Amino acid sequence: MRRIHPKIRAWITSAPGTYLWLAALFVTTVALHHMSPEFERELLLQHSTNIHELSVNPVRVLITSAFWIDGGSWLPYALLYTALHAPAERWLGTPRWLAVVAAAHIGATLISEGVLGWAIHHGHAPQSAVNTLDVGVSYALAGIAGILIHRVPRPWNLPYITAVAVFYGAPLITGRTFTDIGHLTAVLIGLACYPLTPAHGPRQSLDKGVESGVRTPS
Repeated sequence: MRRIHPKIRAWITSAPGTYLWLAALFVTTVALHHMSPEFERELLLQHSTNIHELSVNPVRVLITSAFWIDGGSWLPYALLYTALHAPAERWLGTPRWLAVVAAAHIGATLISEGVLGWAIHHGHAPQSAVNTLDVGVSYALAGIAGILIHRVPRPWNLPYITAVAVFYGAPLITGRTFTDIGHLTAVLIGLACYPLTPAHGPRQSLDKGVESGVRTPS
């Protein structure tokens, strides 16, 4: 069996949380592709952070919803995790990276579902919306995109901030769904996690150097 190139192995092991999570998503995505559409939807609803499930099993669904992708391909997430999560985990360290991920995922979920609940109560959304399918990892990605605003060096920080603002802010103008609210909320939560960023040393580029499989210190 061909061995993994040392640089690739060093890259993966320097962000263990990112790639363990990505591996779990690969397994669940493959599993979904082998299910009937009816069984797939029923399974995803059981892990969904909709209003009904949050009122019955809040802790369980807040955790398990982050390990499923609703009918999508795994490869784009592999690229996004490598571009965003891996550099953020290296920069913050795994515990603080995980704290940002959890804050964005949980906070954005609760706020967006709260807005949806308000809309249902006031007749702006149907009662059936309490069972809306809501799984995935996009809130966590948005939160990491938000905290990386504190990481991107000049002069690239302004284009990066603009891109994040447009990508997550424009849907609120054109669509205004509860997930659009959740994504922007997650970005703001990530941005507010500045106290979790390393407090020493100048800003550096997104990627830390790796030599002989050992992460170089910041």
